[in-house]
Amino acid sequence: MSELLLLFLYCALLGSGVGFLAGLLGIGGGLVIVPVLTSILLSFGSLPSQHVVIVAIATSLASILFTSTSSAIAHHKNGNVPWDLAPWIMTGVALGALISGFMAALLPEDVVRSVFAVSVVLIALKMFYSSRKNDAETNRQLPNKGVLTLLTTITGGLSAMIGIGGGALLVPLLTFFSLDMKKAIGCASACGIVIALFGSVGYISSGSAHFALADGFLGFVYLPALFGIVCTSWFTAPLGAKATHHLPVPTIKKVFAILLLAMAANMVMS
Repeated sequence: MSELLLLFLYCALLGSGVGFLAGLLGIGGGLVIVPVLTSILLSFGSLPSQHVVIVAIATSLASILFTSTSSAIAHHKNGNVPWDLAPWIMTGVALGALISGFMAALLPEDVVRSVFAVSVVLIALKMFYSSRKNDAETNRQLPNKGVLTLLTTITGGLSAMIGIGGGALLVPLLTFFSLDMKKAIGCASACGIVIALFGSVGYISSGSAHFALADGFLGFVYLPALFGIVCTSWFTAPLGAKATHHLPVPTIKKVFAILLLAMAANMVMS
């Protein structure tokens, strides 16, 4: 079995797990894809080590483009995308993701790795304690459209930099301002398409000077890994969504948060 085929199979296995977790927990698959794909690429020695993390992030974003599209269509059909707010939020995340994609190639690999690890730790802690609800009612008003666009520009930039769809950051931001949880998730799903698209454009453009299409790369996006992930995650995400009615999701979130902390620590030390 050739190394390329074996890598494809590993990524297909990764995609099946990522899709299921994304459907089950409502998270962006990048939280899992980036550290695991980094390890896979390092083990195969497919590319220079200084580019491994950036390639994993870019490939994660490209895969999220497909899964976010599927999710956003479902949320739109259920009326859970607030289209009165979505254009302003999408403008912000698009700008942030595009800038981040272009800047990523200029940052030292250790900086990108550290930003990812710190972000994952914070997201994991939020996930771990998410089941502890505050009974106190809050009624914070959404800021004006300009401020909202500025906040989501920062959110989109960070999401693209660490290779996630943005739901883990956007949903807490929108629910902080008392937006209905279903509307926040629906909006984050739609914005995930924008983050993945514009972030990928940045990574493809900035990576074209480093890798060639003939070697299986579209900029920093590694196509064999992308195809492997997408060919399974597209089908397992709906299974994860159905499983939310039968599995103890709060408990699974806590276990998954501990797993994220372990992966973040491994990225820092490796």
